[in-house]
Amino acid sequence: MLSASLRAGLRRLAQSLARLPRAAQCAVALIALASPAAADTLAVKIGVLRQIHNRETISILDIPPPDEFVAGVKMALEDDNTTGRFLDQSFSMIDAKVGANEDPLPKLDKMTAEGVKLFVVDLPAAQLLAVADHAKGALIFNAGAPDERVREQDCRANVIHTAPSRAMLADGLAEYLMWKRWRRWFLVVGSHPDDKALGEAYTRAARKFGAKIVETRTYVDNGGGRRSDSGVVQVQSQMPAFTQNAPDYDVLVAADENNVFAGYLPYRTWDARPVVGSAGLVPTSWDPSHELWGGIQLQNRFYRAFKRGMTALDNQAWVAARMIGDSVAHAKTDDPEKVRAYMRSPAFDVADFKGTRLTLRPWNQQLRQPILLTDGRSTVSVSPQEGYLHQVSVLDTLGLDQPETKCKLP
Repeated sequence: MLSASLRAGLRRLAQSLARLPRAAQCAVALIALASPAAADTLAVKIGVLRQIHNRETISILDIPPPDEFVAGVKMALEDDNTTGRFLDQSFSMIDAKVGANEDPLPKLDKMTAEGVKLFVVDLPAAQLLAVADHAKGALIFNAGAPDERVREQDCRANVIHTAPSRAMLADGLAEYLMWKRWRRWFLVVGSHPDDKALGEAYTRAARKFGAKIVETRTYVDNGGGRRSDSGVVQVQSQMPAFTQNAPDYDVLVAADENNVFAGYLPYRTWDARPVVGSAGLVPTSWDPSHELWGGIQLQNRFYRAFKRGMTALDNQAWVAARMIGDSVAHAKTDDPEKVRAYMRSPAFDVADFKGTRLTLRPWNQQLRQPILLTDGRSTVSVSPQEGYLHQVSVLDTLGLDQPETKCKLP
C-alpha cells in the first residue's frame, strides 16, 4: 500500500510523462500497477460522431475502411489510460455513425444523457455547427471538416479543430511549389461545392505566395462507373484532350475533394508536367507512408492493432483524443470549460510525430501543425518550408493568420 504522499508524487510524475512516447509511458505504468485503484476515479467518456463514407473511389486502394476515424480514437484511449492509471482517471468511448442525410442530434442527446461532455467529430460543416449549437455545454473536436467558415465567420467557442483547413493544406503545397520555383499553375477544379472551395483555397494561396494561375478549368462530374472494364481506354483519350491547349505552365494543380478525376491526371496530361493537389503530390495532415520523427512507432502500433495503415482521418481523431487525455490530466477534471482553458493556455502542446510540438491558435482554436507533402509512397517534403518566417510561429504561415481572421471568440 503506497502512502498518500508517494501517490501524489507519482501523479505529478505521470503528468510530466504524459507527453512522452508510448514506450516511456509503458515503462512507468508498472509503477502504477503497485498502487491500488482509488474509489474516486474520474471516469471520462468521449463521444464519437462520424459520418458514413460511402463514396466511390478511383482506386480500390482508396476505399475507406469501415473503422476509419474511430480507430484513431481507440488507439489514443490506450495512451490516455496508461497515464490515467497514475491519476485515478479512466477513459472510455461511445461511438455513433451518422448517415449522409441523418440528423446527428438524437445521437448527440443520447450520449449527453450518458454523461458525455467531450466529443470527437467527423461531420460536414452544417452538421458540425448544429452539434456545436445544440451541445453548448460540451467541447467538440472537429477532426474531419476542412471548411474555412467553421474556423472563421461561423466559428464556435466550444469547437476545437484538429483537422487542417483547406487554406492550411493549400498553403503547405504552395510553399513547396514556390521553393521549387514552379510558379506557373494550371488549376483544374471539380464541379462539386467542396471542390470549388478547395479551388478557392489554391487561388488564395497563389496570391499569397506570388504564384500565377495561367488558367482555371472545371472538370464536370457526369457520373458513371469509374472502374469499368473500358475505363482505362476512355481515360487515356479523355485526359489528354481535357488538358490540351493550356497556356505554358510548370505544374497542374487539381482541386478534387470528391475523388472524381484527379487520380486520372498523372501521366495522362497533354503536356509533360507534374500533377499536385488532389493527386500526385498531395498535402495532408498524415499519410500511411509517413515515418519521420519517430512516426514509424505510431504506424507500427496502428498496424498491429487494426491491420492497416493510419489515414489522415485516423490521425486527426487520434490527436483530438490525445489532447483530451493530456488536458484532463493537467486540469484534473473533464469539465469542458476548464479543459478548453488549458488548451488555450501557453502551457499546452501536443506531440504528433511531425518534428515539432503542436499548439492551439487562440483566435480560432485551430491546431497549429505541419503539412506533409506525400506521393503515397513516402513523405516528399514537410511545410512550412525553410525561409518562410513568422513573428509568432512558422506554423502560422499556413492558413489564415490572426490579422485575417473573421472569428470572434469570447
